[in-house]
Amino acid sequence: MNVDFLYSTDFQGMNARELSHTCMHLLCMDGEGSFVFNERCYHIVKNDLVVIPMPHRVKNLAAHTDLQVEWFAADYKFLQNLLPSNNYSIGGSISLNQNPVISLTEEHADHILADFHRLRDRIGDRHLSFYRELMGSLCLTMMYDIFESHARQEATDSHTDRTAYIVKQLMQLLATGISRTERHVSYYAGRLNVSPKYLSSTIKRVTGHSVTSYIDRHAIPILKDYLGDERLSLTQIAELMNFTSLSYFSRYCTKHLGLSPSEYRQSLQPKSL
Repeated sequence: MNVDFLYSTDFQGMNARELSHTCMHLLCMDGEGSFVFNERCYHIVKNDLVVIPMPHRVKNLAAHTDLQVEWFAADYKFLQNLLPSNNYSIGGSISLNQNPVISLTEEHADHILADFHRLRDRIGDRHLSFYRELMGSLCLTMMYDIFESHARQEATDSHTDRTAYIVKQLMQLLATGISRTERHVSYYAGRLNVSPKYLSSTIKRVTGHSVTSYIDRHAIPILKDYLGDERLSLTQIAELMNFTSLSYFSRYCTKHLGLSPSEYRQSLQPKSL
């Protein structure tokens, strides 16, 4: 089924194959969830906006029981044609491909939600002579609201050189895969020669997310890869990832995957007919 415009509240449906030609705009209304995009795991909470072209590339959707989302998807080429090629959308889309999550203020989240609802309420008006032009104007409003929020998030680069250095160095450390064995803020603070309190407050102020959330975003894909390797026992995985006990390992899995290690491994098995 070829879908030009679609609105939904189904988190698990955001990466449906029928949406492969669209750009997904998802707003977290409440609760927590996670997904993998470009081989990286992202965690979302209330007022986080996710913008992903061709959302079928999203994998490993996981939702806490309290997660509530609303999303709007539109044909990707249709949206691209609405904007001039020299628009902020070029740099913005590159940045969003690296990190598709934008942390919104309450005010900006309200604007985006209102945009979603205006689009939702007009999707059914296909009988109108200027339907695509109408939807285009509403999509354009939504996109400029998103650009405004994204530009403000990127503009937090007005902080000091020291702050920018700390953020950059933390991200470079995490990119090495060190979170496989090191998941304590104190470790990263020590590597960066700052106090855990300073590191935590700096990362939170600049990015809107905690140091722990970034550590987990990098550690969870590693954990999933290990659980998918049947050659490794759960004890071996716990040791490889430097968990102090199997019970702690199990609690970590349950918190971040929604299943115990054995249950998650079982979920990977093909379903019998």
